[in-house]
Amino acid sequence: MSIIWTILIGFVVGVVAKFFMPGRDPAGFIITVLIGIAGSVIATYLGRFMGFYQVGQSAGFIAAVLGAIVLLIGYRLITGKRG
Repeated sequence: MSIIWTILIGFVVGVVAKFFMPGRDPAGFIITVLIGIAGSVIATYLGRFMGFYQVGQSAGFIAAVLGAIVLLIGYRLITGKRG
């Protein structure tokens, strides 16, 4: 059940990140979910590295959205040059 919950939260985080970065975006539903999940994971490990979170704690929603925005910027930079 936690995997389904992670995917749902990742989707919401990805949608919120896209909302803050309007414009043409080559990402579809699956990429949105993956960017949201990866943003949450990156924010969690970066927060642990910087001392914001302890082992067993996950990043908050805002930190996950910020992580997803960073990933979305990188994704747009990489895929934007193809077309």
